This record gives sequence, structure tokens and C-alpha cells, in this order.
Amino acid sequence: MAEQLVFDLPINTAFGRDNFFASNANIGAVGTIENWAEWPLGKLILVGPEGAGKSHLAHIWADMADAVVVEAADDWRTGDMVGAVCVENVHTISGDSANEEKLFHLHNMQAQKCAALLMTGTGVPNGWGIGLPDLASRLQGSLLVQLGAPDDTLLAAVLLKQCADRQLQLEPGVVDYILRRAERSFVSMRDLVVLLDRQSLQRKRPVGQGMVREVLAQMENLK
Repeated sequence: MAEQLVFDLPINTAFGRDNFFASNANIGAVGTIENWAEWPLGKLILVGPEGAGKSHLAHIWADMADAVVVEAADDWRTGDMVGAVCVENVHTISGDSANEEKLFHLHNMQAQKCAALLMTGTGVPNGWGIGLPDLASRLQGSLLVQLGAPDDTLLAAVLLKQCADRQLQLEPGVVDYILRRAERSFVSMRDLVVLLDRQSLQRKRPVGQGMVREVLAQMENLK
């Protein structure tokens, strides 16, 4: 039998507040984001592991603050920014003098306008290797909030959200089965869902425990 073609369909990622699940691992960060008017100097750095929900929280904040969201490494101009701004993945511009300079000027502009600035990244700022001393100083002077390691409740919520974004159907008991056997990280859950989605499309059936077992074995063999 010829192998069925599987197309990578667009993923409808839901970034609304109702789609974000708060648990003990992130409730402190959620509260700080929601109380953004109280940030010292009007700025905040939100950090956490890949897949922890930084972008989701950033978009929630952008809706509340009517803010523009940009990627740190993208082509944007400081002079085009009006009002509150969120700069995502600041760690990716380490050693990029032009983008470091641009973010430094954005800091100054936001301070002059008394406009809020949210930044996100993986790891902590003093480990990003920022080469521009003035920018490194601005980052060190910003309020820092970290998303904690995921607990079972949060991992289950992340798993279900990623499945919902892909309209991926799970048979009863599959979530508990995954939590008992999969690597306990956001990235692992994301990669698992991607592979399960492809298998589900190929086989034209919901995800069951047997399919999960096969995919987890494949992931283990790829390590």
C-alpha cells in the first residue's frame, strides 16, 4: 500500500487569557504580568525554559497594555514604536551589535515616554552574553520574573492546549499515560505532540496508548 501523504497544516495557536492555565509553577509570573502598572521603572524581563508559556503570557500582556510585540532579532525600528512594547527572545541577539544597540535605544525611549517594556528570554540576563555594556546594565536593572519548572497539572494543561491547537483527538486515559512515561519538559511535550499529530493523520484515528508507546520509543531511539 502506498504511504499516505501528510500535509503540514497551519496550527491555530490560541494566545488568549482563557487559554492560559495557571498553576503553582507560574502563578507568580501571571500575577506580576497582570499587575504590570506596578512594575519598577515600567519594565520587566520574563524568563523560563523553552515552551514554558513566555510568548503566551507576552501576548496576554500585549492585549492588556495595547502593546506591540516584536522579535528581538527581527527588522524593526525604534522610532516606529508607539506606547507599550514587548520584545521577545532577547537572548537571541547576543553578540549582534546592531540589535543590541537598537534594544538599548528602545530602553531609553520607553523610559522617556514612561511607556512599559516587557522582554522575554531563555535563561537569565547575566548569562545571555550581551556585549553592549549599557544594554547589559539596563537588563540587570530590570525586574526579573522566572517561570518555574512544570508540575503535573501544568504539563497536562500544556499537553492538552497543544493538542487543541492542532485539533488532535486523544482517547481516554492518554494524558495520564503520557505524564507517567514522557520526559518532564515543555519541549518534550511539544515534540511528542508534533509526532503524534503526524501519526494520527497517517492512521486516520485518535491517539491511543499504543500510538504513544510507539512514538515515545522512536523519540528515545533518536537521543
